[in-house]
Amino acid sequence: MNIFAALKQEEAKLRKQADKVRQQLDALRGAMKILGGKGDSAKPIGKKKRVMSAAARAKIGKATKARWAKFRAAKAKGKR
Repeated sequence: MNIFAALKQEEAKLRKQADKVRQQLDALRGAMKILGGKGDSAKPIGKKKRVMSAAARAKIGKATKARWAKFRAAKAKGKR
């Protein structure tokens, strides 16, 4: 069997699995809708994105620049 035929066979198998998963998702969403859930999977589930103030970002940036300056100074000192 050549490689192309094997890849086509694998593709068909994966498509069949994907169809089965889609059917399960549809059934699950239907059950959620019946039970009163919104069934809307567009909204992410989990923690909200953390927002950092401009002052905190500036402080972190300043500290990072200081660390890199220290690293570069040590590296330059070691080479000479």
